[in-house]
Amino acid sequence: MQPYQVNKRLEWIDAARGFAILGIFMVNIGSFSAPYFLYGGAEDAWTAGIDQFSLAFIDIFFQASFYTLFSILFGFGIQIQKDSLDKKKISPYAFFGRRLGTLIVFGIIHAFAVWNGDILLTYGTMGFLLLLFLNSRDKTLAGWGIGLLGFSTIAFTGLQYLARDFIVLGNTSEIEQAFQSYRSNDLSIILAQNFQDWQLSNGLLGFIIYPFIILPLFLFGMYLARKRWLHDPLSYRSILKKIWAFSLVVFILFKIGPYLFGNPLWFALVQDNIGGTASAVFYLTTITLLWQQDIPRKILRVLTPIGKMALSNYLLQSVISFCLFYGAGFGLYGEIRPVQQILIVLVIFCLQIIGSTIWLRYFQFGPVEWLWRCITYKKMQPFRR
Repeated sequence: MQPYQVNKRLEWIDAARGFAILGIFMVNIGSFSAPYFLYGGAEDAWTAGIDQFSLAFIDIFFQASFYTLFSILFGFGIQIQKDSLDKKKISPYAFFGRRLGTLIVFGIIHAFAVWNGDILLTYGTMGFLLLLFLNSRDKTLAGWGIGLLGFSTIAFTGLQYLARDFIVLGNTSEIEQAFQSYRSNDLSIILAQNFQDWQLSNGLLGFIIYPFIILPLFLFGMYLARKRWLHDPLSYRSILKKIWAFSLVVFILFKIGPYLFGNPLWFALVQDNIGGTASAVFYLTTITLLWQQDIPRKILRVLTPIGKMALSNYLLQSVISFCLFYGAGFGLYGEIRPVQQILIVLVIFCLQIIGSTIWLRYFQFGPVEWLWRCITYKKMQPFRR
């Protein structure tokens, strides 16, 4: 059994994955740098016009747009790997069992030793559910994806609407506790608060909800990979343009539209699940279509090193944020305004582009990707170029 060859990669997919890493960091830094992302109260804490604009900008163009894009690409990658295994007449279940099991281990370490907002543990566990659909028909993938996402969005939004008068964010005592814990230089206090926040943001309830939110995105990614629209954009240009136009309309309606009626909390799931999925597809098709033109391709190519090392860069962002914001590091927790968060993300991301480009001149994979491949294929993989 041999890995999928590097020279067979779809570079525009790597660029889209690199773009997703930027978007994920743009959202995650809000959770790393202050308690308001999890506990609410950001609008009351940052009242300056530029900060209010920054919060709205992140909410419209980044929130729920990039974990969805990354999830779609995760399912896309699973299908590509399955196709490769099928050609070699190798059963995919043991292969994906090792791959997803390793991802779960990475996720556990990341979630409990670094940051409560980890997505790797979720991806690993939901990936095992995805294995049930490996041999399903295309229509089955699309049907289950639409059904799960649509049902959960309608059901939970209905419940939130009925309870809208009781939805209150911004608990002062919880916010103050988070400030004290994350500003502490005692690592045990930081990790205890991190575990408490993980239980709130993920926990048992999260793993009950994720099959209705994350799994459908995986299914959409598998569906796209089977249709091969993204494999050969020139041949399927007309289809991709239709998808692009439709996703743009839904993006505008469900991500920007809620601001026309106050952007109420009870409507957040519709904005995230429907608007976020549409914006993810819009970003993906935009990058794919632009890649077919010379000048945009040269610009977008800077994102491919990040995309090829997506896992390593995702974890590196968490380590950098831990050092920047928590008391065990520079202790900037609660000191960075939203507009400053955007600037910090852009600076760090540019440094990651430079670092990833240099790294890939000497090595074939990112360090975490290499370890992941070694465990998946049960043998040491070539590392240096």
